[in-house]
Formats: sequence, structure tokens, C-alpha cells
Amino acid sequence: MSEDKETGGLNRTLLGKLIVVAVLMFGFAYALNPFYRQICEALGINVLTQKDGTVSVDANTQIDKTRSVTIEFDGNAQGPWRFRPVTHSMSVHPGELATVMYEVVNTQNREVSAQAIPSYAPQSAMPHFKKVECFCFKQQTMKPNEARQMPVVFFIDPALPKDVKTITLSYTFFEVGGLDKPKTAAR
Repeated sequence: MSEDKETGGLNRTLLGKLIVVAVLMFGFAYALNPFYRQICEALGINVLTQKDGTVSVDANTQIDKTRSVTIEFDGNAQGPWRFRPVTHSMSVHPGELATVMYEVVNTQNREVSAQAIPSYAPQSAMPHFKKVECFCFKQQTMKPNEARQMPVVFFIDPALPKDVKTITLSYTFFEVGGLDKPKTAAR
């Protein structure tokens, strides 16, 4: 009997110690977040906002504001499309991110897949015309009589030769053929 009382006392003591450890662990985890923030702030690491709560946006130092380049936009359609740039020209500084929209209308009563192929003038400007997003990266599938505006997000590499003052970006939009398997006559 005395052994049962002794075992029960040891169990209660062990239970008490485990509860204390659990409470300490919970308290430590609760205090860790503000403690971590204080350490990061003191060391200047992993700081997402300034002390006054505002976020500063760094200026793009790659923009060459000493010169401008005129970009002219052109659109040609090979097939039953209406295809054109919404803006025909814009002036940008090399390194500056810009967006232009192209508009296409499928004038057919059937779904078609099409692709746009770019060309540049002068040819020497091609490696300096950097597209971030472009509808020309993939085929476009359009429903019957669908109209769509599609963006081209780009910048001009500041290494563009200084004698290039105007770049023409031209797209030819054409139907992609041979995707549909021909129907064979039943015998």
C-alpha cells in the first residue's frame, strides 16, 4: 500500500513538472515573436518597413534620363483579323519599363489559333529591346468574333547605341495552320 502512495506521489510530482515545462514552453513561444523582431531591428536584418511605418520605393538607377528613344508600333494581319497597336508611338528613357497594348479581333465565325511574330527596325536595336511580357510568347486561341487587348511590357537596354533615336516594333499576326487534324471520310 505504501508503495502505491509513493508511486502516486511520484506521478503527481512528475505531472506538476510536466505542466510547468509546458507552461514555460508556451510562454517562450509567445514571447519569441516580439523578441525576434527586436533582435532583427537592432541588427538591421529582415526589416520590411521603416520605423515610421512607411515603405520607401527605391528609384530604378538603371534608367538613363539623359536621353529618350521614340518607339513606333505597327501591326500587320495575315488572315481574317483586325490587328493594330492601341498606341502608335511613345517616348521612353532607356531602362524605363513601359507597356503598350495591341488589339486583335477575330472576324471569323470559328475558333482559331494565331501567333504574332515581331520584327525590329533598325535590326541593331533588336538585342536591346527587352520584353518582360508579350502576347507573342505563346499562341493565342480566340473564339468566334472575339476582341482582345494584349499587352507588351518592355524596356530598352541602356547599352543601346546612342545614335539610335527611333525603334519600330512591328508584329505580324497570322493563323497557325495544321493544328487541326483533317477529317477522313468514313468508308
